[in-house]
Amino acid sequence: MSDEKKILLHACCGICSADSIRQLKELGYEPIVYFFNPNLDTKEEFDRRLEAQKTVCNYYNVELIVEPYCPSEFISVVQGYENEPERGKRCTLCFKLRLLKSAYKAKELGVNCFTTTIVISPHKNYELITNIGLDIASHVDDVEYVPVNFRKKDGFLKTNKLSKELNLYRQNYCGCKFSKNVN
Repeated sequence: MSDEKKILLHACCGICSADSIRQLKELGYEPIVYFFNPNLDTKEEFDRRLEAQKTVCNYYNVELIVEPYCPSEFISVVQGYENEPERGKRCTLCFKLRLLKSAYKAKELGVNCFTTTIVISPHKNYELITNIGLDIASHVDDVEYVPVNFRKKDGFLKTNKLSKELNLYRQNYCGCKFSKNVN
């Protein structure tokens, strides 16, 4: 390793991480991609997104850590909020679950900072997700949340361009069965 600082990058999918990894490298980080997505509605969807994530990680030659598919983690957290509108309380709970697990994974690995690709989507609330990450980091010793607005400097356009070049699987919903029913 050079002078780069390691960062755990929670990745929701290959498309969202395609430009996020590049941006982190430009900022002097050595990303370790963390694929933890218990919100995905089927094992097939999980596998499709994981294959896309592997393609992106191979493209950038970065490490990928994969948590096994375990939708019961998500279901137990959002129980009672199944009928919430998209971008409502259910989504907030989902973000908290994935960022909390990311913070603890970073700590377990001895990586003192983490961030998430979720914020690259214009359909997600950057400020809300950033505040969740910062709050979680304030409760987990020796771990910092690094707020990076991956949308800036045409990040969303660049991530879509690269994902097309890499022929990545493109989903049309966030991944949970409740959002699928709304769309």
